Amino acid sequence: MNRKLIRTTLADVKARREAPPPQRDRANGNMPRGGGMPQQRPPQQSSSSSIQVRKRQPPPSETHAEIYYYKKQIDAHTPMVLVLQDGEEIEGTIEWYDRGALKINRRSAPNLLVLKRNIKYIFKAEERVPQLSRVEEPAVESLES
Repeated sequence: MNRKLIRTTLADVKARREAPPPQRDRANGNMPRGGGMPQQRPPQQSSSSSIQVRKRQPPPSETHAEIYYYKKQIDAHTPMVLVLQDGEEIEGTIEWYDRGALKINRRSAPNLLVLKRNIKYIFKAEERVPQLSRVEEPAVESLES
């Protein structure tokens, strides 16, 4: 069997664009849109502006940045801090991730499976800013002479 690729020529494409679409008749059981009335088209502009402008496509909903970040932290065994919605902090390394959960390995505590919807934000443990404890200043005694 000899199969041949059929390619249209530029002339065919231009002819199809300029020719109006064929009207369907009632003999086939297909009615034209608009209840039998011919469809009105907006008037076309001059041939110099016949170049069609494509609409910009919206950006993809999934950029895979989150997956890349998790994979990078898993491979490096980076200690991470997960701050949950209620303010609780969990420190450990990410062992595994899923669409809706993270498995966290902790050194001195049991491992946890944390749902992503309960996580407020995540950061590296080395970036943790040490909280300064409030140092009481020595009371200055007033010297009375």
